[in-house]
Amino acid sequence: MIATNFDALIEAVDRTKVDIDRVTSWGQRLADVLLSGGRLLACGNGGSAAEAQHLTAELVGRFCDERIPLAAISLHADTSALTAIANDYGVEEIFARGVRAHGRPGDVLVTLSTSGASPNVLAAVKAAHDVGMATWALTGRAPNPLAGISHEAICVEADRGATVQEVHLLLVHALCTAVDAAVLGRGLG
Repeated sequence: MIATNFDALIEAVDRTKVDIDRVTSWGQRLADVLLSGGRLLACGNGGSAAEAQHLTAELVGRFCDERIPLAAISLHADTSALTAIANDYGVEEIFARGVRAHGRPGDVLVTLSTSGASPNVLAAVKAAHDVGMATWALTGRAPNPLAGISHEAICVEADRGATVQEVHLLLVHALCTAVDAAVLGRGLG
């Protein structure tokens, strides 16, 4: 069983290598946004929320090398706001309301979803479009609704949600590597 999971991960990573140029481009473009005063918003549910928060932590703190802190917010991390929004507006609005509060034209929303069908994540993307933000998604198999409505998406071709999340972590680290390279390349360590 465990060996099968390892094999599935290796295969999924191999299939995802076609997205190296895309994630590199995202990192360069995200660095441009962040260095010009913009911000990254990120969201997901469950394990994907953990990975969204991992991404923002690497940007606000540091990934590998010392550099300036970068503006990044995990939309699920404020539990008081999250539960108030869920109570007053419904669970579908928990991320969308945060996007409308914190997002500005030109900012970036990164969403993570193994299914690509979570209503609250889809609502966040719609809100980001209304605000004028770029929307990038990390999802499981395509086609899925999230990949369909996002400006750009990387869809991990794997059968197990756990495998998708493992590849998403690799992609989060690849994105951070590309951001750091762009920021440090400008002497902003």
